[in-house]
Amino acid sequence: MPTSHAPSLDPRTRQLLRTLIAQYLEEGQPVGSRTLARSAGLDVSPATVRNIMSDLEELGLVASPHTSAGRVPTARGLRLFVDSLLELKPLPRGAVMQIQRELPRGRADQPATPRELLGNASTLLSAMTHFVGLVTVPGAGDAPLKQIEFVSIGARRVLAILVFADGQVQNRVLNLSQRFDARALEHAANYLNQHYAGLRIDEIRDHVLSDLRAAGSELNRLLDTAVEVAAETFAPEPESDMLVSGQTNLMSGGETPQIERLRDLFEAFQRKRELLALLEVCARSPGVRLFIGEESGFEPLKGYSLVSAPYGSEGHVLGAIGVIGPTRMAYHSVIPVVRATAQLLTDALRLPD
Repeated sequence: MPTSHAPSLDPRTRQLLRTLIAQYLEEGQPVGSRTLARSAGLDVSPATVRNIMSDLEELGLVASPHTSAGRVPTARGLRLFVDSLLELKPLPRGAVMQIQRELPRGRADQPATPRELLGNASTLLSAMTHFVGLVTVPGAGDAPLKQIEFVSIGARRVLAILVFADGQVQNRVLNLSQRFDARALEHAANYLNQHYAGLRIDEIRDHVLSDLRAAGSELNRLLDTAVEVAAETFAPEPESDMLVSGQTNLMSGGETPQIERLRDLFEAFQRKRELLALLEVCARSPGVRLFIGEESGFEPLKGYSLVSAPYGSEGHVLGAIGVIGPTRMAYHSVIPVVRATAQLLTDALRLPD
């Protein structure tokens, strides 16, 4: 999770800040000094509390929304709370079992497809947190290649049929520089299947084409065909997608959303591109990643928080799952839900032996 240089606070101040933030997250209202003095469990007067709150306000950890009201935590205060004041507990066993029920592996003769599992994960995150559930969907090329076939569909057009180890099938139309007959395409497919089945598309893209070109002079016509169809077949494609569930949850709850801000976020859900880029950053980071408000650098998320974690299969990171909600969220419950769902999704996506 992103961290900032936290100010050094004495134990009494830390306890008051922890109490203020916990009460604000639960009730959504500014916390007054008298209330804080009673609920913090400390033998301090309201005047002492007001002085400490003034110091915290100068540090940028709390703010006064109204002149005569109490105080609320800032994004920086929430960051300090999550990083050093919040005590996280493992998800209760009942909640873990609920996630397992919602992420079934399917039957032995009909296993659940990866997209079905990811869709269930997105819906489940939204249902359990009452916020927005997000799951990035990797391109089919993130699974090992099982088999490839080529079918001529025109003078210089070829259909590449890629079958992946997780059962996904992807068709790509190739526009080639010359016409290859059926026999040449069959030889090329046989060669690629024999030498490169079991590799992922990015591995094939990085290594196989250079290997083929290096050997081209020896195997001549056969490899000329294989080089061209492989270069077109394994070219990078923007295949990643994102499943979103529960957007309307942001329109309800304890806080009244600002319509313009909510509209910007909903438009970001539709475009997906910027959120996908942010979640790809999260996928490259181990463990839970948390962005509070403006920390993400993504304007539509200002006023919201993103809690995310990577998921994968066979030791390979495939993407990230996450929850978007208001900065006033119950971090102590949302973070364990995201962490456990990412782990159970990883378990459910394991390829069968």
